[in-house]
Amino acid sequence: MHYVYILRSQPSPLKLYIGLTQDVERRVQQHNRGDTPYTRTDAPWELEAYVAFKNRQVAEDFERYLKAGSQLVVDSVVSSIVV
Repeated sequence: MHYVYILRSQPSPLKLYIGLTQDVERRVQQHNRGDTPYTRTDAPWELEAYVAFKNRQVAEDFERYLKAGSQLVVDSVVSSIVV
């Protein structure tokens, strides 16, 4: 499975990070350890939501859609998904 995930920074709650992985738990741990330069300064991160896809291309397209969207689009997706 391929997962598109949304993280929220605990020290900066307005800051979100959207990513794609095959292992959500491992990836969140990497973000919180500071292994990812983009998210290092805003750790720790909390998992807000994730969506599973069988097809990688569909997952990539959804990730791109969320990253290109406005904050309202991302907030709407986060509020409508149950983790």
